[in-house]
Formats: sequence, structure tokens, C-alpha cells
Amino acid sequence: MKILGAAIFLAFPALAQIYTPPEPTQFYTRSPLLKSVGIDQKMGAQVPLDLPFTDESGIPVNLRQYFGKPVILALVYYQCPSLCNMVLNGVLRSVRNLTMTAGEDYQIVAVSFDPRETPEMAAAKKQTYVKDYDRPNGANGWHFLTGSEGASRALADSVGFHYAYDANANQYAHGSAIILLTPDGRSARYFYGINYPERDLRLGLVEASNNRIGSAIDQVLLYCYHYDPSNGKYGLVIMNALRLGGLLTVGLLAIFMIVMFRRDFRHGVGGV
Repeated sequence: MKILGAAIFLAFPALAQIYTPPEPTQFYTRSPLLKSVGIDQKMGAQVPLDLPFTDESGIPVNLRQYFGKPVILALVYYQCPSLCNMVLNGVLRSVRNLTMTAGEDYQIVAVSFDPRETPEMAAAKKQTYVKDYDRPNGANGWHFLTGSEGASRALADSVGFHYAYDANANQYAHGSAIILLTPDGRSARYFYGINYPERDLRLGLVEASNNRIGSAIDQVLLYCYHYDPSNGKYGLVIMNALRLGGLLTVGLLAIFMIVMFRRDFRHGVGGV
């Protein structure tokens, strides 16, 4: 299912603005460029892990070295006038509240799809976000990559992220989303927009890791909340919540009865 997104920033000479699509006919007539922009959910699709990129230090790398843990993937470009910063800021807001730590439990990988961008630009972005993340060894969990048009396009296509370059405005038109990848590099969850609720991101990371990270409480929440691909959010499953509530009620009643029986037994023995 192709999702054009509620927030596509148009690349015009002025600063990019949030765009609310009109009726489809008007939309495509006014901006043919945006026909190719959108996000296809490719759940379970394998990311090509041997794609070559350059990290923020100017060192050649490939994607494989960032896996072995769940990965939060952000496809952006560093000189984007607005939307890409909002995406990265949304990631930062969410992960600052997680008990899990980037670099230890998962990785955050931002990849520029603008082949003109340099490691120096990536390094400046990393410095900003690592500073604001403000956790020990936070630099080990945030990675900002640049690469060729071919590598970036191949990565974006593998997860269904479609963008287009507007030569007149010298900017890119693209949607806004982050994608959670499993430790072996398969797409697991898509979160849209620029705000990613901490609960949803946490549950998504737990599921992407195949329950290797997270707490017992997260396991309970995953029983009651399931991911809805249509809106990229976790929603309450009423029947599971009712079942869990019933089990808790039965458990509390059983504990109450055991306590009462023991008290009556002690009183009976004491009265003999």
C-alpha cells in the first residue's frame, strides 16, 4: 500500500512547507513530480547489507556493520530546509525517554539520499544529536552516512521509500517516516510523520529484536497492543485486554481466597 503521507514537504525556492494533498486529480496536475513520491510498506523485506557508504569520519563502511541489533533507519538529507530535521528531532525526542540505550540495545542510522553531501555535513549532524541525546557513549549509537546515488537509491527502494529531486528548486520531495529493521536487516515497522510515540517505538524495538530487549512489562503490553500497518501505530486489542483483565481478576480472587482460608485455618486451630 502506497502512502503519500500526511506531511510531504514541497521543494520550492522558499523553505519547504507542510503539504496537505488536495483531490488526486488536482494533486497530480499541479505537481507531476510528486507522482513518484511516497512510502510502500515492505514488511519483512531484506535490506542489502553490503551497500557501500561513508561514515561521518570519512571512513568507507557498509550497512552490515551496524546490524546485529535492531536499527532505527532514517532516510533524510542533511541540508534539507525543514522536514528531515523534524524527522531526526522526532527520533531524538522518543529515544531520550527510552530506558534502552542507543549503541547498546539498538542503533540509529541516518542515511543521506543526496549524493552531493559530504562526511563533514554528516559529522556536524552527528555532533548536534549526540550532544542532545546526552548519554554516555551516545556516539556509539548514532550514525550519519553519505553515499552514492546508486547506493542510497538501492537502500531506499528496498524499504519502499520513494523520493524525487526537483532541479528547479535544488531540493528533494519526500515523505516522512522512520523504519525499524531487525538485527538481520529486515524491515519490521514503519512509523510515519515527525512524532514517534515513545511507547510505539519501544514496542517496535522489542518486536524487531524478537523480544531480546525490553522488560516483562513490554511483553504484557505487546499482548494488549498490536501494530497496525495502516497507520503505523500500536493499537489496543480489546479482546486480549479483556482476557488479560480476566486473568488478573481470577488471580487476585485466588490470592484473596488463599489468604482468607489461611486466616480461618489459623483461627480454627487457635480456638481448639
